[in-house]
Amino acid sequence: MAGAPVCPFRGPLTAPLVGPSILSADFTRLGAEVRDVVRSGADFIHVDIMDGHFVPNLSMGPAVCAAVRRAAPRVWIDVHLMIRNPRDFIDPFVRAGANNITFHLEVERNPRLLLRRIKEAGLTAGIAIKPKTPWTALSPFLDEADLFLVMSVEPGFGGQAFLPSSLPKVRAIRKRCGPLRRVEMDGGIASDTAAACRDAGCDALVAGAHVFGSASRRSAIASIRGVHRNRGR
Repeated sequence: MAGAPVCPFRGPLTAPLVGPSILSADFTRLGAEVRDVVRSGADFIHVDIMDGHFVPNLSMGPAVCAAVRRAAPRVWIDVHLMIRNPRDFIDPFVRAGANNITFHLEVERNPRLLLRRIKEAGLTAGIAIKPKTPWTALSPFLDEADLFLVMSVEPGFGGQAFLPSSLPKVRAIRKRCGPLRRVEMDGGIASDTAAACRDAGCDALVAGAHVFGSASRRSAIASIRGVHRNRGR
């Protein structure tokens, strides 16, 4: 698996992207889990980072991201920082092999500067908003971020129920950011909720339990994407 990962977060798409969240993986066999979902059609791997302050849970750090990179050298790693001080962790995740870093608008005083810093490190850059944050808070950055992550659950724990109130935000962002930037949804994504997200304009969908807990991960990923695509794996 030599070679650099191919960026799925810029340019036009023919089908929505699906990124399994390793928060729902079996950590006793993380490398095998990552390789299995990639073979099953995943477009990227989503890594949720929580600090116990911005969200009421702790998850993982750069070492786990580096383990994913070793397990799958060509996979695109999408890091979601649910932490109070994202600027302090850009360099560690760059060194760990991240390809995209998304931080939360709610914690960053100068989002434009942080977007620039992430891009200067050679990564794509995303901004996330929690369910209670209006989409208009993203308006100043619609031409600058590569990805806009709309949380469809309160961040912090997997397995929560999808919040339909997130869908109007997606429609508004998609209408204004254009087709070359990704609009990503994370939280409560399964076959039925994924269809609503796609209809609203999402082109990147993060799913944890629905993929890792499925008897057929290939079928689960295809159902989230909404089309059957032969990825040659």
